[in-house]
Amino acid sequence: MARTIDDILGEARGRLVRLEPGQAHAETRDGALLVDIRPAAQRAAEGEVPGALIVERNVLEWRLDPASGARLPEATGHDLRVIVLCSEGYTSSLAAASLHDLGLSRATDVVGGFQAWRAAGLPTTGGAGA
Repeated sequence: MARTIDDILGEARGRLVRLEPGQAHAETRDGALLVDIRPAAQRAAEGEVPGALIVERNVLEWRLDPASGARLPEATGHDLRVIVLCSEGYTSSLAAASLHDLGLSRATDVVGGFQAWRAAGLPTTGGAGA
């Protein structure tokens, strides 16, 4: 039986406790890892969140899986609190659910993504409109 992307997105989000931008910002100040998965061109056009770890979507699982030979030093264990950020909060939900599949059960994402983060007046740098 074929499923739509809306079905898959709904299933992914059903596994997450998603964060509003202000909640995500507070958690990063308390040590959570904010991971920006947007491609370089999108970050250049929109701007960035200072201190966010840049891991493009196509390598996310390899970089954050604590058992991967290609993992980043930040991938310290399966209990790591990872908050995924994309542009509008769609791709990040799918990515966070994929991290759950790897055992990173505390992974989640930001409702509304970078666009909502910026609209909330939270710290950003750069971008074409800056």
